[in-house]
Amino acid sequence: MGELIGFPQRDRHPEPEPLWREAVGRELRTERTRQERTLADVAEHAGVSTQYLSEVERGLKEPSSEILGAVSGALGLRLVDLTARLTRSLTSRPTGPLALAA
Repeated sequence: MGELIGFPQRDRHPEPEPLWREAVGRELRTERTRQERTLADVAEHAGVSTQYLSEVERGLKEPSSEILGAVSGALGLRLVDLTARLTRSLTSRPTGPLALAA
């Protein structure tokens, strides 16, 4: 018979990719805390409730594009800035078959 070829060991339970709403929420919270602003302050400037903004930041709510625009604007970000930050943070995570082999 032929030679057995060993396959790289793979993590049987790789960390799943975050949901979009989780990644967005994490980025919004990171920027808000970087600016040392409160939920209430940003929520007021964005025209949303503090509770809703908290749920968005925790990845529990899927915000509309209007809400994303309002919250980003309240933080001094354009939607393209938020999207670029999300792209950087998501692409810096190892994923896919190559990441499993590492």
